[in-house]
Amino acid sequence: MRQDPSGAELQPADGYAPLSDVLGQTHTLTATEKKLLLTLRSALERHIVPHLESAWDEGNLPDSFIEDLENLNLIDPPELKESGEHVRPLFTAFRTFELARCDINIATLYNAHAGLFRTACLEGGDEEQRDYWKPRIDQHSIRGVFALTEPDHGSDIAGGLATSATQGADGSWVINGAKRWIGGAGTADYLCTFARDTADGQVKAFLVPTSAHGVSIEILPAKSSLRIMQNAEIHYQDVCVEPDARLRCINSFKDVARCLRLMRSDVAWIATGASAGAYEAAVAYVRERQQFGKSLGSFQLTQYKLAEMLSLVSSSLALCMAVTERQSHGIYRDEDSALLKLTTARNLRRIVALAREVCGGNGILLSNAVSRFHADAEAVYSYEGTDDINALIVGRSITGKSAFV
Repeated sequence: MRQDPSGAELQPADGYAPLSDVLGQTHTLTATEKKLLLTLRSALERHIVPHLESAWDEGNLPDSFIEDLENLNLIDPPELKESGEHVRPLFTAFRTFELARCDINIATLYNAHAGLFRTACLEGGDEEQRDYWKPRIDQHSIRGVFALTEPDHGSDIAGGLATSATQGADGSWVINGAKRWIGGAGTADYLCTFARDTADGQVKAFLVPTSAHGVSIEILPAKSSLRIMQNAEIHYQDVCVEPDARLRCINSFKDVARCLRLMRSDVAWIATGASAGAYEAAVAYVRERQQFGKSLGSFQLTQYKLAEMLSLVSSSLALCMAVTERQSHGIYRDEDSALLKLTTARNLRRIVALAREVCGGNGILLSNAVSRFHADAEAVYSYEGTDDINALIVGRSITGKSAFV
C-alpha cells in the first residue's frame, strides 16, 4: 500500500491508480491498458500541463496540444493488438478520465474527434463508409468534429433543427444554415453536419469538408469557460457535397439520438475525470499550505470538505463503471446515459466549488489547477444535454410519460 506523509494508507501502488481511486476501480484494467494510460499521463504532464496556464489565460489552443495527443495513437493502440487484446469500452473510458483529470479543455478537444465525430461516422455510416473512414479517423490522417447545435437551437434541436439539405438531380446535396458551439471546427478537415432534408423533413448527416466553397468558420471570442477549447460558429451558404458525403444510416433524428446515447456517457467520464483532477489538486494544496502555524489539511473543516469531495468522486466513478460495464454487453439506454450525465455533472459542480473553497483566494489563480476546473465545470454542466433535459429523460423512463414540449 502507498502512504501519504502522515502515514495513512491510500490505495494499492500498482503504478496507475489515481489518488482519487480509493475503491480500486482501476483494478479491472489490464496491464497493457494501464501502461498506455501511464504513457498518456506522462505525456500530458510533460508536454501540456506546463502550458495550460498561459493557454487558458490567452484563450488560445496551441497547435502542439493537438499534435502531442495525436502522436500517442490511443484511439486504436497497436500495443493492444500485439498483446492479443482489443479496445475495450473501459479503456476508452479511462482514456477520457485521464485526459479530463489533466484538464477539461484537453478532454473535450480530444473527444471532439475521437468520440463525437468517430461515433457519428461509425454509427451513422454503412459498412462501406465505416471501412473507409475508420482507419483515417483512428490514425489521425484527418480531423473531424460534430456539428449539431445551432445559433437558435440547442436543447430543442430535435424538432427545431433549421439547417437544410436539398438533393439535386445528380444526387449531390446543397446545404444551407448555421451551427454554433462546434468545438475544434477551426482545426478540422471535416464537419459532421446535421441538416434537415427539404424533401422529407427528416434529419440527415453529411461529412462536409471545411475547405468546401460556402463554408465559413468564426471562433467564438471572450468565453469565461473552456477558454482553451476553440468553439466556433459555422455558416453554410449553398455548400455543395457529393452523394457519398451523406452518412447512409442516419435517416431521422432517432438515428442521431442513437449516437447521442453513446456520446453522453463519454461526457460523464469527462465530468468524473475532472472531479478527480479538482479533488487531487485541492489535496495537494492543503498538504503544502500553512495557516495559523500548521498545515491547512489538519483543520476539521478542511478535512470535512475533502471527505465530501472524495465521496462524490467515488460515487461518480462507481456509477460510470456500472454503466460502462452494462454498455460493454451491448445494453444502451437513454435513461442510463442521462442519469450518468446528470449525476456526474452535478457532482463535478459541487466538487469544484469545495475545491475552490479549501484553496481560499489562491483558488482563483490560474497557477492553481483548481481555478480552471472551477470555471470549465460550468461548460460540462451544460453541454451534451443540460441538467434539466437529462432529468426529463430520466423522468420519462420512470413514469412512462414524456414531459417534453
